[in-house]
Amino acid sequence: IEAEASIMSEPDKSSSQERDRARSQPQPQPSVPTSGSEVNWERFSHWLCCVCVVTFDLELGQALETVLPSDFALSDTEKTNICYLSFPDSNSGCMGDTQFHFRIRCSGTGAGGTELRHANDHIGAPAVLVPDQGYYYGFVHFRQVKDSDIRRGYFQKSVVLLTRLPYINFFTFLVQKLAPEYFTNGIISLETACHCINTWPHPRAGQVYQLPILGLIIHIRLPAKTDKSSSTRPELSSKPDAVVVIPSVHDMNLYQYLQPLLSNFELVWELVLVNEPLAVMASSPSVSANTVQSLVSLILPLKYAADYRPFFTIHDSEFKYYTTKTQAPPQVILGVTNPFFVKTLSHWPHIIRAGDSPESDPKVTQSGRMPGDSADVKAGIVTKYKPMIQKDKMFARLVTSAKAQPGKKPGDVQNVMIKRHALELTTSFIIPLERYIASLMPLKKDVSPWRSPPQLKPFQVDNFLKIVEGSGPHLTSGIKANWVGLYKRFLDCPNFIEWYSARKEEANQKLRIIHLDIVCRADLDSWVKKRSEVEIVGLLLQIKQCLETALHHHHPSVPHSTVQALRSKVGGVILALPEDLQSCLGANFL
Repeated sequence: IEAEASIMSEPDKSSSQERDRARSQPQPQPSVPTSGSEVNWERFSHWLCCVCVVTFDLELGQALETVLPSDFALSDTEKTNICYLSFPDSNSGCMGDTQFHFRIRCSGTGAGGTELRHANDHIGAPAVLVPDQGYYYGFVHFRQVKDSDIRRGYFQKSVVLLTRLPYINFFTFLVQKLAPEYFTNGIISLETACHCINTWPHPRAGQVYQLPILGLIIHIRLPAKTDKSSSTRPELSSKPDAVVVIPSVHDMNLYQYLQPLLSNFELVWELVLVNEPLAVMASSPSVSANTVQSLVSLILPLKYAADYRPFFTIHDSEFKYYTTKTQAPPQVILGVTNPFFVKTLSHWPHIIRAGDSPESDPKVTQSGRMPGDSADVKAGIVTKYKPMIQKDKMFARLVTSAKAQPGKKPGDVQNVMIKRHALELTTSFIIPLERYIASLMPLKKDVSPWRSPPQLKPFQVDNFLKIVEGSGPHLTSGIKANWVGLYKRFLDCPNFIEWYSARKEEANQKLRIIHLDIVCRADLDSWVKKRSEVEIVGLLLQIKQCLETALHHHHPSVPHSTVQALRSKVGGVILALPEDLQSCLGANFL
């Protein structure tokens, strides 16, 4: 089907800016008073930023038709990106309904801009489910059907859920539910859905929710950082027809989308681990998005810290940055469907051809060129990369020879095997790092109530690599590898920086908690009698800072009794000071 929305070459730049400005403006709609600013959308904003409807205009191309709530602030760049990413980017024949998702950079003031408005929602959540500052996720339900009443001959429209939450499975199901209702009943169904969502409680890690939406109850559990595998899935003793259970809000079916890469699984895992640039070429936005998301989840429980775009088009505002040949490709995973990218990304070091189904033929080509510029090339990976980790030939054979079990869907067994293998690789790799971080923790006996809480000792790369040589992953993993070489690459990439930053903050927070407990048990009254006013004020300010830092992070290990006892002790010390200091300090502490 020849679709103007499915552009195969670069747009006419002479008028593209005018068209972008026009298409980013919502088209005139009948006023619906319930969607306006008079409604408090506070609860809604914890789950979604907004719901968009994108249509095809004969003069403008993709155009933003509706935004709910209508007062949600989107920048012109965000609106343009949403419009282009809501339709397939190639002539892939996406007739009927298609679901996929995208990820874009925040550039406006909506949802707090690059800051997270509802950061408290994610306390205790796994790192992979904590929203990235500065990014939106868009979940799309695109419909294209023949319609003789339309001049173009086809009805083309998308419903998009824009959110900061990376709950891939949950929002994919939600848009699958809302979009058909909208196509059947019109805008009122989306209005009703928004009001339903506005009744939902705030999302919290470890909690089970039953969320009403258009006659259904969605049953989910949000994972917590402390979860074990057996506690991460919601269970119902009996399930009524109107209840839908989503076993996981984010788990991907790795076998379904990574099956063509099984014979080179360790290579792909390593490329993701060290943030190598990866281009994923697929036949549809659905395959592209799910393949990219599967790649990102390969290194769980590590969070993939570089940029990734499940679906990327030639019209994206960052197209030139990602495709320029004047510098090395950036650390990003791009999912694309337009054949134009075959030539545009030909200089990228690693290119994955995604398969259309789990039965795709695996293939790897050790060359710098694509196997061909035809859509008929076999699925697999093209790379010149020399991996540090050796291939586990037995793993690929075991997965491909595994048989389905009674009561399980085809591929379920293989999916479990792949996830277990990936988890073992990542865990074996992380254990030496965790042990080294533990060795950098100051001893409890060195924590003094009269000094500032100690900090985690600096990470010394050379010292760590020496430890790896003697007690590296080879002790816990049967896979052979140049582990020292792999760690050297890892220690320079965003994944390590993100992991180390989080572990450093956790360690320092733990030290602050220990310090507060020691201060609470110390004899402040006796210490004060032997100190000058300057020293006393310094200690009080230090205690205040520790308390504020601990409470700001809502650390569960700070008992209310400790806070109250410290405030009581501080109050007693302040009362022993001169009146001028009492009035000054009392206003800040009591």
